[in-house]
Amino acid sequence: MKIACIQVDIHYGDHKKNYEHIENKIREAVVQHQPDTIVLPELWDTGYDLTRLDEISDKNGERAKHWLSSLSKELDINIVGGSIAYRDENEVFNTSLTYNRNGEEIATYSKAHLITLMEEEKYISPGKNNALFMIDSTLSTLAICYDIRFPEWIRAPFLKGAKVLFVPAEWPIQRQSHWRALLIARAIENQCYVVACNRVGSDPKNTFAGQSLIIDPWGDIIAEGSVHDEEIITAEILPELVDEVRVKVPVFNDRRRDLY
Repeated sequence: MKIACIQVDIHYGDHKKNYEHIENKIREAVVQHQPDTIVLPELWDTGYDLTRLDEISDKNGERAKHWLSSLSKELDINIVGGSIAYRDENEVFNTSLTYNRNGEEIATYSKAHLITLMEEEKYISPGKNNALFMIDSTLSTLAICYDIRFPEWIRAPFLKGAKVLFVPAEWPIQRQSHWRALLIARAIENQCYVVACNRVGSDPKNTFAGQSLIIDPWGDIIAEGSVHDEEIITAEILPELVDEVRVKVPVFNDRRRDLY
């Protein structure tokens, strides 16, 4: 499976500009790289314009659902749709929507761990379920940004056989070293691929770290974005490598289920 991460800057609170910009990048990725799966960053529709979410969030995700479904079907690609500001009748969630090549929604995941450093919990409600879904016959899962600091949460889908962890993010530059270290650790301990798509640029409160990463089940980086620039990073992932690593180093078999 060939993966492309769309590392972009995000227009603060301006969903119209963001849709236009990201669609151009998706089409560019398809023409230049012919990926099977495209991954977008966290809150690509609004950025962290949290105080205006009641005004600018996407009611029931209708805007994003129509757009993602149409694009994935037209371009014959899977799209891990980063995340959007998703509003139901009473609450706003930081929600990822994933679509397959047929334009069908195959996964919905709302960020479980809200980052108090960015006051996310004041404006967004936490999700309650993890995600487990098939992309081109590969069992996969999702986490969003801050979620990667909670390894016990990340581990759960891998106990059910997941092989790929997709991570949309808006990770700030002041904690850039943590971003890299945590993602490598999640790949090694779960013996999985990690596909992490971060944004670049700044908003009124933060500068973001870029450095989108694709990491193999040994913890080796096979693609890496720059810190400051918009770009498309790509890599081939081989689900059978996950099986090989898990046989060579049988971490899952050696777990002490009687203890934890």
